[in-house]
Amino acid sequence: MSRTNFDQLLQAGCHFGHLRRKWNPSMAPYIFMERNGIHIIDLNKTVAKVDEAAEALKAIAKSGKKILFVATKKQAKEIVADKAASVNMPFVNERWAGGMLTNFPTIRKAVKKMTNIDKLMNDGTFSNLSKRELLQITRQRAKLEKNLGSIADLTRLPSALFVVDVMVENIAVKEANRLGIPVFGIVDTNSDPKNINFVIPANDDAKDSVETILTAVCGAIAEGLEERKAEKADEKAAAEQSEEAGEGKKRTRKARKDEAAPAKETEAAAPAKEEEAAPAAE
Repeated sequence: MSRTNFDQLLQAGCHFGHLRRKWNPSMAPYIFMERNGIHIIDLNKTVAKVDEAAEALKAIAKSGKKILFVATKKQAKEIVADKAASVNMPFVNERWAGGMLTNFPTIRKAVKKMTNIDKLMNDGTFSNLSKRELLQITRQRAKLEKNLGSIADLTRLPSALFVVDVMVENIAVKEANRLGIPVFGIVDTNSDPKNINFVIPANDDAKDSVETILTAVCGAIAEGLEERKAEKADEKAAAEQSEEAGEGKKRTRKARKDEAAPAKETEAAAPAKEEEAAPAAE
């Protein structure tokens, strides 16, 4: 069963592309027609591409890996933040810091700096600072939180990137391509799909369009996470059963040894009695 359908995408306005004069010829396979100088996206292909991307994202989430969502444009930033947070995935919706992927260790240092500031504030170390110094540190902390707070839990490079508007986030796409990280992207008719591993042809400007597609893919991610939990629970139960079975075998072996011990003592005592009886007979 498809995660989206033609009518749902049509109602959300996913079919509206850009003006013909702004189009990218590489998007020709995904364009259905032109109307009033505007390209119309083939929603049948969008449905198929959403399903393909959703299954791939589900597999990544099921394996326990992270997917980084990127959308810094005004129309999509709040939607991406809500949807990514709902499946406990990191996201960037303020500004893509150059080198966020290619220079990841430096980004991690900045995140650790933010964490250290929090610790020092909580233990009262900053209570002896002047108001000016405290204000500077507070501003620095707020800036770090704004740009990097949403990736504070990202301790290693993500396994995939989901991008809304690949033209606006072209630096993020280039970094991911350089590192071999697969890119999932909502691609409009003015964008180049060549560097995108999983192309979802759709309107990347309308809020309803972005929300509809993100709802579908995040639903798949949530399923992957649930399946991972279920598998872990099954593995834990199987491990507990094997431990109980092992303990049961040990107890059985011990009981057999305990039963065999008196029998051996009896056999050992029998020759001694015979020797005692022999001199008496003489």
